[in-house]
Amino acid sequence: MAEKKRLLATVLTFALLFAGAAIEPSPSASQPELRRFEFVQAHMGTQFRIVLYARDAETAARASAAAFERIARLDATMSDYRETSELMVACKQAAHNWVHTSRDLFGVLARSQQIARQSAGAFDVTVGPVVRLWRRARRMNELPDAKKLAAARRLVGYRRLRLDARRHRVRLEKAGMLIDLGGIAKGYAADAALAVLKDYGIRSALVAAGGDIVTGDAPPGSAGWTVAVRGLNSADEAKMIHLRLANAAVSTSGDAEQFVEINGVRYSHIVDPRTGRALTGRRSVTVVAPRGWAADALATAASVLDAARAQRLIDRTRGAAAHIEQMRGDRLAVSESRRWRSVPQVSPK
Repeated sequence: MAEKKRLLATVLTFALLFAGAAIEPSPSASQPELRRFEFVQAHMGTQFRIVLYARDAETAARASAAAFERIARLDATMSDYRETSELMVACKQAAHNWVHTSRDLFGVLARSQQIARQSAGAFDVTVGPVVRLWRRARRMNELPDAKKLAAARRLVGYRRLRLDARRHRVRLEKAGMLIDLGGIAKGYAADAALAVLKDYGIRSALVAAGGDIVTGDAPPGSAGWTVAVRGLNSADEAKMIHLRLANAAVSTSGDAEQFVEINGVRYSHIVDPRTGRALTGRRSVTVVAPRGWAADALATAASVLDAARAQRLIDRTRGAAAHIEQMRGDRLAVSESRRWRSVPQVSPK
């Protein structure tokens, strides 16, 4: 789960298509025309892209710099690749001890536990020990050692992660437990970056973190941001699903680029926390939700669950919708949640 969407920018892309509303309104003398600006930086193992509309280049530059600084601070807080991150230090100290955390770390842990409970453990940030074994498996092109995998599985279980909301403290019930926020951190960071932009008076903006996209108000003259979602068999843009979003988030989870093939079996980078096994077979899950952290985590959970249970999870989550594609032999099976048809879609030009 740690690398769920590290390279999924090619799976979930966005474009300012405006779909029938391409002419921006004429600015008045007292209302300068908003101009489009775009900025890119690398954080959390992927490219963060910010597209915004501002009145001048100076405002756009200041706002984007502040948003990227916020993302960088969250990376330093939540990374499981940095031994000095707040997360990794907390994991070392929290075994059988209550450890105080920052507001951000506690906030993302609380949200993670919410999705863990809703998905009955299909999403579980304590899966870190297992994820590390599968990372090595992809590097070495060999399956994890069975004994090591069994030992790692004994350290996994969201109920062993305890939170004290009043004091912002965390406790782990077993030594050696390791938290992996890869299935929620980028969505959370995109939400945080969008909030920074709003603090600078910029409301028409989009933040993309690989396969996680969070949108603010629509671009000038448009009903929303057009986001093109690539399915398993939609290589060209004409066959993609084009969503039109404003003040919403979308996340796609799949194994388009992050997988390993061992002994003729394709193993995804997504790990089922309940079994300790990497997923096999081809599947692509796209989730729309009110917030980036929710879309991010729900897309992971829905990837782990079978399609029927995944759709029930999405249907029970307020404001969420999902489109799931799965290869069954040489046949593509598609399922959609009840609210998917209410997500605005446009035809590609």
